[in-house]
Amino acid sequence: MPRPILATIHIAAMQHNLAVVRARTPGARVWGVVKAFGYGHGLERAMRGFAEADGLALVELDNAIRLRELGWKKPIMLLEGFFGFDDLHTMAGYRLQSAVHCEEQLAWLEAADADLGQRGIRFDLHLKMNTGMNRLGFKPEAYAGAHARLVALACVGNITLMTHFANADEAAHPLLPVAEQIRRFEAGAAGLPGMRSLSNSAGVLRQDELDGVLRNDWVRPGIMLYGATPGTTPAADYGLRPAMTLSSEIIGVQDIAAGEAVGYGSRFTADGPMRIGVVACGYADGYPRHAPLGTPVLVDGVRTRVVGRVSMDMLTVDLTQIATARVGSRVVLWGEGLPIDEVAQAAGTIGYELMCALAPRVAVVEG
Repeated sequence: MPRPILATIHIAAMQHNLAVVRARTPGARVWGVVKAFGYGHGLERAMRGFAEADGLALVELDNAIRLRELGWKKPIMLLEGFFGFDDLHTMAGYRLQSAVHCEEQLAWLEAADADLGQRGIRFDLHLKMNTGMNRLGFKPEAYAGAHARLVALACVGNITLMTHFANADEAAHPLLPVAEQIRRFEAGAAGLPGMRSLSNSAGVLRQDELDGVLRNDWVRPGIMLYGATPGTTPAADYGLRPAMTLSSEIIGVQDIAAGEAVGYGSRFTADGPMRIGVVACGYADGYPRHAPLGTPVLVDGVRTRVVGRVSMDMLTVDLTQIATARVGSRVVLWGEGLPIDEVAQAAGTIGYELMCALAPRVAVVEG
């Protein structure tokens, strides 16, 4: 029989989470963000899970092409834009939309305009403003000029006005509150025509409290579609459901005495008699090696903790208070019954990383 570790992808949860986005942003169209192979859930599964989205957004050109090959007919947007002049012809062939965030991209469009315009090719583009994230985008004072250059091109169709929030999960962040980013966006986009796209997952989840100042024609949720959140509020509080459950089984049990140690480096020492369960899951499966003592797991539905160091293929858990646990007992590492955000927080990381780190050797099923 195969090794018992398994990732179960819940398509119905993806569909439900998309419905939560729509309920929180009534009237806005939705880009379902499927970068990084649907945050580790699989590109094709994400496409089906978000079939009712108005468009799909990602950063990988080859995966955008793959979406078309899989039959996606609605809009596809490249969130990081195109990476060279030749990409414009590929975008045209597959009817792709793109972010535009830098002088180089403007110059490539201008250089290709005569050829593309003669062929009747018109791109719908998303002009990105840097409102303080300081990754991609034109500064507010340069934004209108970049917009004017796009408007002048025959190969450009609709232009959406876009920015990205740095701290919407902490709306009153002392260095860059979300209200300040909105103010900068409004100043830089003043008088410009076009639809607006500001909110990521954190913005969508904050829409109620920002309703007086935050307006979107398109939203771009990512992590919330997969049942996790960018902040500290539990996903379940927003009505979100986990889209991935990582599970395995107990494959060995050891009874140890006080003073005995567990695992590499003898990092954990028992202070009394204990039962230790060995789980078929390790960092080669995508579980974080740095998960500390106390990281939660479920064994036969009962919450317990990781003890000892996570190794390549195994980790060890405390079975002392779970009398029914034995070889073959089901272990949930995250997902249904155990929020991925809680596991990530214990390990000093974020749910995004755990999802995306799922290893190729882990079998994936739908359920």
